[in-house]
Amino acid sequence: MNIHEYQGKEVLKQYGVLVPEGKVAFTVDEAVEAAKELGTSVVVVKAQIHAGGRGKAGGVKVAKNLDEVKAYASEILGKTLITHQTGPEGKEVKRLLIEQGCDIKKEYYVGVVVDRGTGRVVLMASEEGGTEIEEVAAHSPEKIFKEIVDPAIGLQAFQAKRLAFNINIPKELVNKAAGFMIALYTAFVDKDCSIAEINPLVVTGDGNVMALDAKLNFDSNALYRHADILALRDLDEEDEKEIQASKFDLSYIALDGNIGCMVNGAGLAMATMDIIKYYGGDPANFLDVGGGATKEKVTEAFKIILSDEKVKGIFVNIFGGIMRCDVIAEGVIAAAKELGLDRPLVVRLEGTNVELGKKMLNESGLNIVAADSMADGAQKIVALVK
Repeated sequence: MNIHEYQGKEVLKQYGVLVPEGKVAFTVDEAVEAAKELGTSVVVVKAQIHAGGRGKAGGVKVAKNLDEVKAYASEILGKTLITHQTGPEGKEVKRLLIEQGCDIKKEYYVGVVVDRGTGRVVLMASEEGGTEIEEVAAHSPEKIFKEIVDPAIGLQAFQAKRLAFNINIPKELVNKAAGFMIALYTAFVDKDCSIAEINPLVVTGDGNVMALDAKLNFDSNALYRHADILALRDLDEEDEKEIQASKFDLSYIALDGNIGCMVNGAGLAMATMDIIKYYGGDPANFLDVGGGATKEKVTEAFKIILSDEKVKGIFVNIFGGIMRCDVIAEGVIAAAKELGLDRPLVVRLEGTNVELGKKMLNESGLNIVAADSMADGAQKIVALVK
C-alpha cells in the first residue's frame, strides 16, 4: 500500500526524522491559507499523487508570495500529471502539500529496502540526490553505497556513520545524518514497510539534515497490525477494480491488454501472462484467485475481469491442487450467467476434480472453448480475440 508524501512525513516525524513544516490543501483557498499560516517568505506547492517524477511533470512549484501560491495551486489542482510512473493515462491531482521553503546546501539519496538476494533489509545511499536511483545505478553505480542489516541487532551506529562518510556528508553533520538513518530504519521495521525512500535528503544552510521528500510503501499483508497506516489509504489513487478485488482477498493488478486472465497461484499467473505474450496476445490483468477460493470468490473475480471494457476475451487457467476444479467451474458458470457472457472464454482445467469441473462446464449451455494445455489455451484465446 502506498501513501502520499505529506502522510509519509507525518509518520517519519513520529520517529524523530526532521522534515519541513507543511500543510495539506484540497482547494486553492486552503492552499493560500496554509501558506499564510506557515509564514515563510518562500513556500513550495507540491502535487500529491502516488507516483514519482512530479517535479519534471510540473507538479512542484516554488512560490515567493501568496499570489504565486494561488496561481500555482489553481494550475496544479485538477491537473492530470503524467510521469514515468503513472503511465500515459496519468493521475489527477486532488490534493496539495504546501510546505516551507528550505535553504538547500546539498542533496543526497537514502533508501531502505528488502533485498531478496541477501534476505535482509538494506540501507543504501548516494550523494546523487534528486535523481532517480535507477539512473544513478545506470550511469554512476560506484556512487551507491549499501549497508546490509543483521535483523538480530538492527542497524548499528557505525554502519550509519560509515554510510554518511561514504556519501560525503559534511564531517560536522555525520552524527546527525547517522541519527536520521537509524530513525528511518526504525520506522521501516516498526511500520512493516516494503520501501522507505528519501530523495532528496538535504543538508541545510543552518546545519540540519532533513527529508525534503518521503516515499513510504507498506507490506499489505501486515496492515492488520497497523490501523493507523490503513487509515491513510487514498482510494482515489487506486484502480477501482483493484479496490474491489482487495475486498474479496483477490490478488488483482490491471494491465493494458485485452485478454482477461483468471488463474490460481501467482507463479502460474505470471507464466500464463508470459505464454499469452509469447503467442502474440496482451494480458489485461494479473489475477490470482488463490488456493482456497470459494464459488463467491471466483464469481467476483469473473465480474472484475468482465468489468474491464478493454477485455475482448478471457482465459481461465486452473491447476487444481488445493483449489478444486469444480469450484472454479461453479463460479465461472454463476458469473457468466449473471452477467451475460458476451466474449470468448477459453478454460483449461487440470488437477483435483478436473473431470467433474469439465462436465459442469460442458453441461452449462455456455459458449466455452476447452483447452488441453496452457499453450493450447493461450493460442486459442489469442486467435479468438484477433
